[in-house]
Amino acid sequence: MARQLRIVQVRSAIGAKPEHRGTLRALGLGRIGRERALPDRPEIRGMLARVAHLVVVREEEQA
Repeated sequence: MARQLRIVQVRSAIGAKPEHRGTLRALGLGRIGRERALPDRPEIRGMLARVAHLVVVREEEQA
């Protein structure tokens, strides 16, 4: 079974560094409340570490 990460943006990117805004955009986020399901891979984990203060992450098992 593949693991998925459910990512929800909970804080605004206004006032954030341009690198953080770009990372949110690359994750498919950009507005508060926007939610994405992405595969649990090291590249995604690294991006989430950069914007951890702007998002909430839940791990899910994909059937």
